[in-house]
Amino acid sequence: MRIAIPHSIGKDEARRRIRERSGEIANFVPGFASVSTNWQSEDKMDLTVGAMGQEMTGAIEVGESEVAFTVELPAALSFVEPMIRSQIEAKGRKLLS
Repeated sequence: MRIAIPHSIGKDEARRRIRERSGEIANFVPGFASVSTNWQSEDKMDLTVGAMGQEMTGAIEVGESEVAFTVELPAALSFVEPMIRSQIEAKGRKLLS
């Protein structure tokens, strides 16, 4: 699943905000979640999220006019995709504000 959040703050500012607030990403997933992050490059952060007894992987890619969240959901969690998508959209906007 890929969710793009448009922004008008520029790539550098978007990257700064994501770096500073990356600890809030666990709140994107309904229920208790553990998150580990690793910046693969200046503009891409890989994620591993543990929630509901499952592990999800994903990434955040920072662009000049959007930040793209990509999440690979295990088949066992496919039923919560709409809920996770709406949380990422809402909280992703807040993360960039």
